[in-house]
Amino acid sequence: MNEISLSLDTVWMLLAAMLVFWMQPGFALCEAGFTRSKNTANILMKNFVDFMFGSLLYFFVGFGLMYGAGRFVGTPNWGNLSFYDRSLPVEGFLIFQTVFCATSATIVSGAMAERTKFSMYLVYSAFISLVIYPVEGHWTWGGGWLSDADSSSFMMKTFGYTFHDFAGSAIVHSVGGILALIGAMALGPRLGKYGKDGKSKAIPGHDLTIAALGVFILWMGWFGFNPGSQLAASGEVNRVAISHVFLTTNLSAAAGGVCTMFLTWKRYGKPSLSLTLNGILAGLVGITAGCDLVSPAGAVVIGLVCGALLVFSIEFIDRRLHIDDPVGASSVHGVCGMTGTLLTGLFSTGSGLLYGQGWGFFMAQCFGMLVIAAWAAASGFALFYMIKKVHGLRVEPRVEEEGLDVYEHGESCYN
Repeated sequence: MNEISLSLDTVWMLLAAMLVFWMQPGFALCEAGFTRSKNTANILMKNFVDFMFGSLLYFFVGFGLMYGAGRFVGTPNWGNLSFYDRSLPVEGFLIFQTVFCATSATIVSGAMAERTKFSMYLVYSAFISLVIYPVEGHWTWGGGWLSDADSSSFMMKTFGYTFHDFAGSAIVHSVGGILALIGAMALGPRLGKYGKDGKSKAIPGHDLTIAALGVFILWMGWFGFNPGSQLAASGEVNRVAISHVFLTTNLSAAAGGVCTMFLTWKRYGKPSLSLTLNGILAGLVGITAGCDLVSPAGAVVIGLVCGALLVFSIEFIDRRLHIDDPVGASSVHGVCGMTGTLLTGLFSTGSGLLYGQGWGFFMAQCFGMLVIAAWAAASGFALFYMIKKVHGLRVEPRVEEEGLDVYEHGESCYN
């Protein structure tokens, strides 16, 4: 690779990393807007913690677990980056992967908002960045067994294909969404969320304006999240690939939002802004796995499916399972992340089932998604229920009623 191409690819990778980092305030504003004002400082603090802890822990341990040598898990690097050799600067690649790691941890905070002890939030946020994300990341992006393309590997012998997740529908979003669901289940619902008859009661967020701003920021940041995963911008192949991913990402987001808007209009009599915002995110999450493989029309279909599924998933989790997820993270990231990963096996233009390429790739996607979901669920149950048993996850009722800001942080965002 010549010097100019290497420089261009490095700058593109770092620019994409900055865009993904910009998603952190997007998540913070979205979560804060969907919840009550008395917990805003707590929510903002947690989003900062995710990136601060994630940066340090992923540098010292997680990066080695994810990209070190090993079939099932790498070796902790303890801050030594010399083990990883690639054409792009390893420091830049570490930063790019760090912002992805922090995203996975941040997803969980929204579902557990307004009733979690801040001290215990530090524990599980650290554990996600330290172990849960790097291990399944090693299986996939780190060259582990789900992505091993050797003809003698398990995936190739069984399916003829390896598992494909271009930018993280499964690896980042579904893992965060599954952990969010289990965490919310371990915590229990917010006070007043369900009546004595078991019916769900709406607890409106305090500011849909900042929630909408958060979604706009996330939509923009996704143009680093997905196209940036190409990790190169020089040469015709990369230019075409990045442009294609930009287009499929945007189309799916738009289709998800449109579908949710009209579906809520039909079901509830009025088009819901809050659900439409989540519908846009559902389309973004769904397309992330296959944004490089599906056609623009396929991206629209994926967005429509995820936008519709989101509405029914939120209803089911809230009204049937009685799991209180204030921001819908388990539906947006968990359900739609898994759905988008599976739909990649159907709509991939080169290997998809609907393009007459047989069942192999689709089954590889199903198997990989099942393995990743099982890991997230098992580790999540162990983590949250252990914390609950040993120290307790939830604040006292008085703290929850009066707000976590003053009791947990001694200050408030609004005076």
